[in-house]
Order: sequence, then structure tokens, then C-alpha cells
Amino acid sequence: MRFFPSLALAALLASCASPTPPAASPPPAATAADRVDGATARALVRDGATLVDVRNPDEFAVKHIDGAVNVPADQVTSHDFGGKDKPVVLYCTHGHRSQQAGEALRSQGYTRVYVLGPMSAWGP
Repeated sequence: MRFFPSLALAALLASCASPTPPAASPPPAATAADRVDGATARALVRDGATLVDVRNPDEFAVKHIDGAVNVPADQVTSHDFGGKDKPVVLYCTHGHRSQQAGEALRSQGYTRVYVLGPMSAWGP
């Protein structure tokens, strides 16, 4: 049997010409809520997002962002925000409860959940 170097080289080049496409990156976790800064949060609310203070009613009564509704973090999944595709911006004192509330809403199928984090991030 006779070896044809040019044929072997052509086969090698053909196999290298169409590399395997890189693996697709995994989709974001279904429970991840989007973190936003104050300017983005204000723009979202200006465009119709619901601003939600997830602290307890006593904390809300002392101080809150104008226009916010109070839905404690442990009650967000039973609250009707007007549809699971309506944007919701969440905040609390330090950011922990709003992050947990955001993850809970995402796990319930809400698609536009934004976490401001601490109320202080809202800005002027």
C-alpha cells in the first residue's frame, strides 16, 4: 500500500479547518436577581417599576424612600406585584434581606427583579 503525503496533509488540514465551537456558557441561575445602583434603580422606578422596601413595618414607618411600598421579605412571594414580568426594585437596610427576597421572587418565576440593596444606595 502506497502512502500519499499530500492526501494525509489535506485530511489533517480539513480536520483543523472546522474547530469545535467553544462550549456555551451556562445560563444564569434562575434564582439570581440583578443588582443595580441608585441611578439605575431610580430610572427603573421612573419607568414604572415597583419600588419595594422589604424591611419590617416598624422600620418602614421610621424612614423609607418616597413612593416605596412595604412588603416584608418573608411575605414577598405571597404578594401580587401585578404580574411576573413587571419590574420590581427591592431594598432594605444593608442589602441582605433584599437579596434574599429577590432570589425568592426569581424562584417563583419573576423575570424582572432588581436589587438595590441598602436604602442608602438610592442616593439623593
